[in-house]
Amino acid sequence: MSDTGVADTEPGPLAAAEPFAEAETFAEDRLGAAAERVLNQDEIDSLLGFDLSDEDSAERTGIRAIINSALVSYERLPMLEIVFDRLVRLMTTSLRNFTSDNVEVSLDNISSIRFGDYLNSIPLPAILAVFRAEELDNFGLLTVDSNLIYSIVDVLLGGRRGTAALRIEGRPYTTIERVLVQRMVEVILADAQAAFEPLTPVRLNLDRLETNPRFAAIARPANAAILVKLRIEMEDRGGRVELLLPYATLEPIRKLLLQQFMGEKFGRDNIWEGHLATELWTTETEVRVVLDEQSASLSTVLNLKVGDTFMLNATPESDVSIRCGTIPVTTGKMGRKGQHIAVRVDAPISIEVANSLTRGRR
Repeated sequence: MSDTGVADTEPGPLAAAEPFAEAETFAEDRLGAAAERVLNQDEIDSLLGFDLSDEDSAERTGIRAIINSALVSYERLPMLEIVFDRLVRLMTTSLRNFTSDNVEVSLDNISSIRFGDYLNSIPLPAILAVFRAEELDNFGLLTVDSNLIYSIVDVLLGGRRGTAALRIEGRPYTTIERVLVQRMVEVILADAQAAFEPLTPVRLNLDRLETNPRFAAIARPANAAILVKLRIEMEDRGGRVELLLPYATLEPIRKLLLQQFMGEKFGRDNIWEGHLATELWTTETEVRVVLDEQSASLSTVLNLKVGDTFMLNATPESDVSIRCGTIPVTTGKMGRKGQHIAVRVDAPISIEVANSLTRGRR
């Protein structure tokens, strides 16, 4: 066979490398297509942990869950739920007297939130009441939404029942509306003060009313706070009130809020009380009899020697003070019974009489 024939039948090195080149080109095309893929809005929201369809969801995912992991959950403060349940009962009665209407107050939820996130989530228009907790030396925020504002104005000014409150958008609240809302806020703050009373005395005083959330900044945007959402219904009218308390406000009473029950006690235990009383009656105690007391200089006391006579301002008929420790208990007379010196108690056990005797001797 000639060399030309061999060259025609055997493949060259370039022909052998062509399949590998095609494979590399296909792989590069796939990598390029994957690199050009762009995440859609749903995937971005899922990655960041935002879900616009469920704003009140307590479960967070993604990066937002990592950021909010430092927030303290209200469930670690058990007494808060008891305080706010009491607030709901008090508000139901107070707002019925305030509006002369059938009012139902319900607690929607209690959650932890950053203060900056809450200011950005307030639906406008709204009235924000800034109040001061005097004993806690800090502030809180009470937000009244527009639905409740117009409903309260309609009820207090004699609106007919069974008709929805008329909402007028695009204008600031009038002086009458602000005054009526201020009266309702003062009623709510008085109830909140009464709700905290069994736990700790606190005075909640209204500081100012704002309509711009930026003017109601009472904490840093990154600070954590407790958010309480209350629903107020007046037949077919009503709205929402939101009470926000920064953790800095609750810090002075944090130990009280960590209690599992009021007062850190289960109640009166009659069995233990009887056992303790029995043991107290059988307890032995040391009683001293004081003949007399005198004041002397330190040099006189230091110069006392064996055989010196110390004169007392007491006679055999003088009363002596019977004491338990340093506490005067009663008085008596010195005497003898057999071979022992004895004391006869002449007065009932009375701390007042013994104190008067001690003061008279001095």
